[in-house]
Amino acid sequence: MTAQRPPAFPWPDGYRAAASFTFDVDAESCVLAHDPGAVGRMSLMGHQAYGPRVGVPRLLELLRRQEVRATFFVPGYTAECYPHVVEAIVDGGHEIGHHGYLHEQMRGIDESTEARYLDRGLEVLERLTGARPVGYRAPWWEMNWHTPRLLVERGFAYDSSLLDDDVPYRLGTADPQAPALVEIPVDWALDDWEQYAFFPGWTGSGVIESPDKAVRMWSLEARARHAEGGCFVLTNHPFLSGRPARAAALEGLVEEVKALDGMWVAPLREIAEHADRVCGPARVHTKPDIAAAQ
Repeated sequence: MTAQRPPAFPWPDGYRAAASFTFDVDAESCVLAHDPGAVGRMSLMGHQAYGPRVGVPRLLELLRRQEVRATFFVPGYTAECYPHVVEAIVDGGHEIGHHGYLHEQMRGIDESTEARYLDRGLEVLERLTGARPVGYRAPWWEMNWHTPRLLVERGFAYDSSLLDDDVPYRLGTADPQAPALVEIPVDWALDDWEQYAFFPGWTGSGVIESPDKAVRMWSLEARARHAEGGCFVLTNHPFLSGRPARAAALEGLVEEVKALDGMWVAPLREIAEHADRVCGPARVHTKPDIAAAQ
């Protein structure tokens, strides 16, 4: 029996696919969450600070030239350290999303701890921007089974952390009366960390890819998703893709994606608002019963 392809996703009139350029402004937070002692490594701290200090301004200028609005996921700690960067992002017409407070390690943490991280990050972003973020991206894309419920309880409209589809869908919780989130899936192949991230004794394999190679891979994925009517979500980090040659290559990709016939390029918030209007019944993810399999 031949598997049936799902029906085409109903994008807005005149569009056949969607794309969003997203940026995780981790800065020092992702290092310090992993190893607070790394604060003593001046070079490593500078490597991460390059993102908000140099990378974000370069990327904002790139986006201005291309007339593209993006989504920037900002940890609360980063926002506190660089409030002028958050202001510049908002002034550029871009969306600010929640990305934890200190880019915390999320795997396996309990509900109360995760709720504390969410609330702390929300307080900072709302105080600095004057608006409560509606989008969330889990640090390291690491969701817990209780995370969707915590997000719904806090009024989030969408999440972009899971890797289980090529188009948005409605993500529900165990409570059928509770509102559902929109999930806008991501993909490790569409993340610059795997291409560029390296610092001795902290992260990376030591193989730093050429921007030509990285952008070629992303271009192939963008074209394939466009052909299938999917949703292309690229994740970049300003301390990585904000460097000169990488930013130049990224700008070429932005131009290419914009030129694809019927490609809707928008911040994740706008894609989520549309998906909320057209998606079918919510999916409720349940934890596999490994005991039953043994």
